[in-house]
Amino acid sequence: MERVIRKISPLTPVLPKKKRVAAYARVSSGKDAMLHSLSAQISYYSDYIQKHCEWQFAGVYADEALTGTKDSRAEFQRMLSDCRAGLIDIVITKSISRFARNTVTMLETLRELKLMNVDVFFEKENIHSMSGDGELMLTILASFAQEESRSVSENVKWRIRKRFQNGELVNLRFAFGYRIEKNKIETDPAQAEIVRMIFADYISGSGCGTIANKLNQMGVRTVRNNTWNDKRVADIIKNEKYAGNALLQKKYVADHMTKALVMNKGVLPKYYAENTHPPIVDAATFQRAQVILAERTQRNAGKKEAGHYPFTGKIICGKCGKKYKRKTDHGRISWNCSTYLERGRAACHTRQIPEAVLISSTTEALGITGFDEMAFDRQIKDIYAPGSNLLVFVFYDGRAVQKEWQNKPRSESWNGEARQLARERQLKHIGRRKGE
Repeated sequence: MERVIRKISPLTPVLPKKKRVAAYARVSSGKDAMLHSLSAQISYYSDYIQKHCEWQFAGVYADEALTGTKDSRAEFQRMLSDCRAGLIDIVITKSISRFARNTVTMLETLRELKLMNVDVFFEKENIHSMSGDGELMLTILASFAQEESRSVSENVKWRIRKRFQNGELVNLRFAFGYRIEKNKIETDPAQAEIVRMIFADYISGSGCGTIANKLNQMGVRTVRNNTWNDKRVADIIKNEKYAGNALLQKKYVADHMTKALVMNKGVLPKYYAENTHPPIVDAATFQRAQVILAERTQRNAGKKEAGHYPFTGKIICGKCGKKYKRKTDHGRISWNCSTYLERGRAACHTRQIPEAVLISSTTEALGITGFDEMAFDRQIKDIYAPGSNLLVFVFYDGRAVQKEWQNKPRSESWNGEARQLARERQLKHIGRRKGE
């Protein structure tokens, strides 16, 4: 029997599937001119993609005022997520430097996209990442882009350091007590009064924690709209800018890729410029505050060195997460949440824990007859104080032991020795009043 073969043609022609094309744009400065450039790029790519009938517009991803570091760009990350979800076939970008200035980052990203069959087209270099020699050319050109980025960064840093040498304030964006606009610095009358109050209270004997509590009770917020604490108050007192002077180059950019600022601990010279802007406190007031600050720092450093106890840094408040501190009051030793000590009951309402209770509870948790500091330090990582007279001992091996504690009734602790100490304190107090 003769074989018969018939050709069956499709009734309707199969139309080629449109490529889903997206564009990525970025500008590395937040200035108005650059943002206008970004807007122009978005309009250009929207029109460019939609003019190609074989392409389907998949959107424009644009980052403003960010560096070429991949992880810091929200729109770049969103574009990669859409590529992984199969929503994009081609990505168009202006140049290698707009896509990434780190050679390793760029190659890792392109290889990931290539595995997903996503092509990246670089207009300026006229290179497709999916082409045969695409990766080789991109590797070479990306290395040039990375070196260009380093060169530009070094030039910018050189200009900034020259301005530091000339005593100019650079990149000062905000400071409590001042209004700063385009390097023009003016005092903020309301905030300046708060700064003067901080210095006056500190010189009068108030501590940073006490001043912070006062500011919070007054409803005063920091320059970033946060509550005050002892560190923020200390930063005000230490800042030479409130006397109208400026210590320049306290920080510097160590890596041109991450742009991260690090403290300058002698790596680069610092410059102390006087009369750079209007002062809020006079020089004598500022110097007096520095003398008091140095005295207190030295005194507290001595206490800290002599006062490192087995429980230091181990007890964690279950309500605010801060560490507990040791406190001695008329011979009674207890441990309190540092938030409570610095900001009062309104900030963190937790009970103090007598040191005797800590020692006995720790001994029970360890299963030993007497407190052993070495065993405690070696085995117990943290002690959580969640409240309700509970202590949770977390061991380094992952175990957790819970202990409930109770304060001794006052009648039990009020022995003859305690009565005698109280009597002596009262007599001393009466003696001092008579002497006055």
